[in-house]
Amino acid sequence: MIFIAILIGCIIGALVGINVPMISYTYSSYLAIAIIAALDSVFGGITSVINKNFNLKIFATGFFGNAILAILLTILGQKLNLDIYLAAIVVFVGRMFVNLAIIRRYYVDKWSKILSERKTSKNIKIETEE
Repeated sequence: MIFIAILIGCIIGALVGINVPMISYTYSSYLAIAIIAALDSVFGGITSVINKNFNLKIFATGFFGNAILAILLTILGQKLNLDIYLAAIVVFVGRMFVNLAIIRRYYVDKWSKILSERKTSKNIKIETEE
């Protein structure tokens, strides 16, 4: 179910991206940090689905809360003439790599078990035929 929602969201995002005019340079840093924060929430959501503790309320509040906080940090940094948004990028990208590692390990273990079960079942069939 969640994968269907992700697929629909990607399709809608691609269609909107094709048909919307270019974002001006003034707002590009805000959009970039918001996208990174949102991607962090998406990877966190996938990880929580794998761990079987997904909660839609936590996902939705994290999705929008992280994006808004990142945008506010970017605004504050520009007002203070500091690159504060770099701290948010480091944190969000670091969390994305951790979540991606969890997802990768889950699927590698899952595929390894499937392959070992297939190999075991083939060995049993060969032994019973002899």
